[in-house]
Amino acid sequence: MDDRAENLLALEAILASLGQELVAVRSGEAAVEAAEGGEFAVILLDVLMPGMDGFETAGRIKERSRPPDVPIIFLTAAGAEPEFTFRGYAAGAVDYISKPFDPWVLRAKVSVFVDLYLKDRQLRMLPELLPRLSAVEAAAAELSALTEARASAAPAAGAAGAAGAAGAAGAAGAAGAAGAAGAAGALAAGLARLDGSIALLRQSLDGLGVREERPD
Repeated sequence: MDDRAENLLALEAILASLGQELVAVRSGEAAVEAAEGGEFAVILLDVLMPGMDGFETAGRIKERSRPPDVPIIFLTAAGAEPEFTFRGYAAGAVDYISKPFDPWVLRAKVSVFVDLYLKDRQLRMLPELLPRLSAVEAAAAELSALTEARASAAPAAGAAGAAGAAGAAGAAGAAGAAGAAGAAGALAAGLARLDGSIALLRQSLDGLGVREERPD
């Protein structure tokens, strides 16, 4: 958050290489609204802002953001009043940086909090993987049982058709066709459940940042 557009552009240029979504706002009210609407790995706040200053903004963010312990780094012009540093830490800041700052130092500090956030998100998503993995295993076992049932039913239907009279053979053929249709329907339903379970599992893996490596 900064009320000067040129400062926001400079911050975006410094942090763009981290490969994360950056949200730039120019007022305390907009910063609080953004924090309420999404999760952030770290928030950078300018202290001296017209209207709601950085300290008040930080307090409201701590009350309403998710997670409530989102790290906040204060940025302020060099020569600002010394008590600003104390107020910054009292407001819940994890760091207080004076302008002009070294862009590499700022990027390194932000990178640490991004890494911590991503690891925490992975840990929070792990419990979701277990039931989804169990659903995939159950669907796969069901499909395996259907395949075995169809394989064992086919020879029996053929033997019954050869031993019976013409009328009986026709009835057996009709029953066999009906049974085959029922098995095909059950197989299709099982495949649909398996596809759904795989999609949910893939969604969880994507959330964890896991990407499948495909050969060139």
